[in-house]
Amino acid sequence: MIAAPAVLLLGPTASGKSRFALELARAHDAEIVSIDSAQVYRGLDIGSAKPDAAERARVPHHLIDIRDPSEPYSAADFLRDAERVVGEIRARGRLPLIVGGTMMYARALREGLADLPPSDPAVRHALEADGARLGWPALHARLQAVDPETAARLAPNDRQRIGRALEVFAIAGRPLSALLRESQRHPIPVRTVALMPEDRERLHRNIEARFDAMLAQGFLEEVRALRARGDLHADLPALRSVGYRQAWEHLEQGTPPAQFRAAAIAATRQLAKRQMTWLRSMDDARRIDPFTEQALPELEREIADPKPADISAGADVSVRRAC
Repeated sequence: MIAAPAVLLLGPTASGKSRFALELARAHDAEIVSIDSAQVYRGLDIGSAKPDAAERARVPHHLIDIRDPSEPYSAADFLRDAERVVGEIRARGRLPLIVGGTMMYARALREGLADLPPSDPAVRHALEADGARLGWPALHARLQAVDPETAARLAPNDRQRIGRALEVFAIAGRPLSALLRESQRHPIPVRTVALMPEDRERLHRNIEARFDAMLAQGFLEEVRALRARGDLHADLPALRSVGYRQAWEHLEQGTPPAQFRAAAIAATRQLAKRQMTWLRSMDDARRIDPFTEQALPELEREIADPKPADISAGADVSVRRAC
């Protein structure tokens, strides 16, 4: 019997989400829905740790390879696609197991999307000019002054998201974080489980080992093939993904291999740190340390627990827990 309409399994990169998801999917008649902003793109395989053909044959996977890297894919796109796919899986009598680490997508799934103002070309152009002149860390500091909640979740060089957050503030006169709390779309009911490693050093070792494995599997050759297409560039959302950004710069600028490796690993560690910041803000999430022997049994119990799914992280958690 499926206890929850859907289970959302989140965690930082290299915490074992995919391994656990495969085990849980086979045990609970589930289908996996990827919540990963890189895995949606065709051709971004090795660097996104995309499940291989054998894994996808054993368990159905969704929202993988649905966009060309030249095409943008937003949180709104994800929410629309996830609503459709979750409904289809439920209609088959199976459990949707939504797995990944793209926290902006997770927030859209859990809380819905606000009615944000459309982009203003003049405002955007001015911000791009400021970013080119001052550097994006300076604009990140500007965002910190007006919207510290959003700034805390963005990397100092995240040009796209910093620019959009500042653009929203300039147009609406209110922080993006405040507008996002005023959801205009109902979220999908999910039970959220967060993999939260206690041993940070082990997580860092996993990140390093996984990146070295990607290099051995041909990650740089994958990025060379993307560059050889001729229609892609470094500012596309697909190629701003951690790892791909550093590989693209390495191939373009000819930096030493050791410097490229160090930069990619450092960026991945920063990504994991930001992901855990997001997860700590989800007070309703059931937190499980993935590096303990009890992790899989705890995940099993959480899925089998008959308590209702959480409707929104924005709801009154103290009341929900008391019920």
